[in-house]
Amino acid sequence: QLQLVESGGGLVQPGGSLRLSCAASGLDFYAIGWFRQAPGKERERVSCVGISGGSTDYADSVKGRFTISRDNAKNTVYLQMNSLKPEDTAVYYCAATIQVCSGYDYDYDYWGQGTQVTVSS
Repeated sequence: QLQLVESGGGLVQPGGSLRLSCAASGLDFYAIGWFRQAPGKERERVSCVGISGGSTDYADSVKGRFTISRDNAKNTVYLQMNSLKPEDTAVYYCAATIQVCSGYDYDYDYWGQGTQVTVSS
């Protein structure tokens, strides 16, 4: 059983940056995705990184602003978020899949509890 723990959320002004972390023992055997869900909206897959870290992909809405990376020695995946916009406000979740990165939440077997990101002046 993989227990994912997210951290790093908070309140930031538009144009600011945050770095989210997703940690779990055994995480290095899984591809990891970051999802987000804003109130009244469907959950959106933001980014994903493959097991080795060599394969990454991003939603168009965050491309060029967010960077996903992983440090398997630390059992941690990061999401660096720059140039944040109010529309990035959401609860951010990390999730793990034994498969390759997928855009579908039903392909992910384990989920964290989420961390709130609020972008507001």
